[in-house]
Amino acid sequence: MYNSLHSQLKIFNYCIRKKNFWILLATDIALIIAAHSCAYLLRFPGEFYTATVNYPFTATLPLLIAVKIPVFYAFGLYRGMWRYTSLNDLLNIIKATSISFLIIVAGILFVNRFNGYPRSIFFLDAILTFLLISGHRVAIRLFYQKVAGSRTLVASRHHEGKKRLLLIGAGDAAEQIIRETQSNPVLPYTIVGLVDDNPAKIGLKIHNIPVLGLVDDLDEHCIRVHAEELLIAIAALTGTQMKRLNDICRQTRIEYKVLPGLGELIDGRATIKAMRDISYKDLLGRKEIQLNQDEIGNFLTGKTILITGAGGSIGSELCRQIIRYQPAKLLLFDAGEENLYAIQMELEHELNFTSCLPILGKIQNFNLISTIFAHHKPEIIFHAAAYKHVPLIELNPWEAIFNNIKGSQCLVEAAIIHNIERFVLVSSDKAVRPTNVMGASKRLSEMIMLACTKEKWDGTLTRATPAQKTHNTIFQAVRFGNVLGSSGSVIPLFKRQIELGGPVTITDPNITRYFMSIEEATRLIIQAGAMGKGGEIFLLKMGEPIKIDKMARDLIRLAGRVPDTEITIKYIGLRPGEKLYEELITEGEGIIPTHHKKIMVLRGNGKTYTEINSHILKLKERAKAFDGEGIKKLMKELIPEYQPGKPET
Repeated sequence: MYNSLHSQLKIFNYCIRKKNFWILLATDIALIIAAHSCAYLLRFPGEFYTATVNYPFTATLPLLIAVKIPVFYAFGLYRGMWRYTSLNDLLNIIKATSISFLIIVAGILFVNRFNGYPRSIFFLDAILTFLLISGHRVAIRLFYQKVAGSRTLVASRHHEGKKRLLLIGAGDAAEQIIRETQSNPVLPYTIVGLVDDNPAKIGLKIHNIPVLGLVDDLDEHCIRVHAEELLIAIAALTGTQMKRLNDICRQTRIEYKVLPGLGELIDGRATIKAMRDISYKDLLGRKEIQLNQDEIGNFLTGKTILITGAGGSIGSELCRQIIRYQPAKLLLFDAGEENLYAIQMELEHELNFTSCLPILGKIQNFNLISTIFAHHKPEIIFHAAAYKHVPLIELNPWEAIFNNIKGSQCLVEAAIIHNIERFVLVSSDKAVRPTNVMGASKRLSEMIMLACTKEKWDGTLTRATPAQKTHNTIFQAVRFGNVLGSSGSVIPLFKRQIELGGPVTITDPNITRYFMSIEEATRLIIQAGAMGKGGEIFLLKMGEPIKIDKMARDLIRLAGRVPDTEITIKYIGLRPGEKLYEELITEGEGIIPTHHKKIMVLRGNGKTYTEINSHILKLKERAKAFDGEGIKKLMKELIPEYQPGKPET
């Protein structure tokens, strides 16, 4: 209570030192007097100067000022920047006027039961006070917007050097864009019209900009208003809707862009400055992920968190998402100097998060990991470091053993020794019935994790430390498919091939993959991490699989080219270890839903850590000898569902 009162006094002291405060206060007093005078003139025309009318007027006026000004201040009417008057400000004026009206009426009723005071005067006074006070604020905004501030009346009629922009969509996002364009002269656009799918909106105006007609007639409207650029100003679109609008815009042969979804914008508002070219992610049409903020906040806030592979596509996005929950410290672990430096600079200088420590090293270096754990005491580990390129790992299988398997084993054992609170393994759909070494190595990483759950832990450690019969670390994995724009995604390759004029190479016309955006994947990893109790493999619902052939053709069209004519498509056959389609679960694995509609969970039984470790020791020997066939044979013994060198046909 004391702190609140002290804070209000500080604000009041600051306000009274400002010249604008006194000007606005004097203006409001004058408007209160004017409103009360007008109320009497309306109620008693021609009798205002008679003693019968003049006495209650002069007797009441000081009371009105004494009540209304403090109430206006209490509702923040002297703390706003009135050049930015909004509906919320007008609502505050309504509240302040209503409260002051009730106080005045109650006071007069208590003192003399309205003896000699006409009741209708106070109703008229309240209405006129609202109209004059709000009208004054709106006039200030119009003055700054149209005349003296960011825009002049002359400039509003002349738009030399600015592109003529036509908006697709006549909803809330379009209204915000028009408002910002009209108030910001720096933006290089003048909006000449809108189109919408709703026929009822035709002929209506938003901030004096007309709705010209239907979206289907876009080409005709572009010619009519001489549009030079188009903007899809709709905040939430499905993939099907975006594909339709993309096709319609492409037929106009005019440059077009899209407004990002509201979830992509930091301040939650659509803005013309964020307009960009349409990407494949827009055509995918994935819905915004709803997260349990309280659950994640309890999971991450104030914790020391280590992220392996922090410079990679998934690891770096995990960093960006996690800092929103105010962790105490972020330990950035990566083997790549350039990527590690890039994410550190982004966090510190762009996202203003300075409680991060870059650690350059390899996850298979147990002594380094153990030293880091002992010194910095991380509470949560997100293990995203791994080799992911299927054909490269198929040609160099020993690297999967050194990095994916040995690295995961080092981290898991260090987590147990140093009593890490929670360990989250970032896995892959390629771990399901693997046909390649990369997928098999991810499946073996899952098996290591499952064998180390509290219920199954048999106390075996390969490091020079006493065996621990029990531990409290929660181990869990998150399994999902391909990520748009990640280092392992095919999309950057397709874009590069299109830029070079083709051909675009596809392994098979029927090959399919699951896709989600990096942002969606990392949010669900964090949500699943907060939900785990130990020993779970969480599956992210990926939607329907997408044909790579169709994706390539859509990307060619997005680039303004025609598939098969301007850009040829070449089928080159499945590469070693590549599957025709991906799965998220192995036959026989029982999955159950969770309280989050996009996350499922399965519990694996698996082998004991002693059994797994005996095979891993043999794998390491084969890897040191660079024996690819020996590695695949040992993996087959450990993972019966692994079918090396047999891609789906």
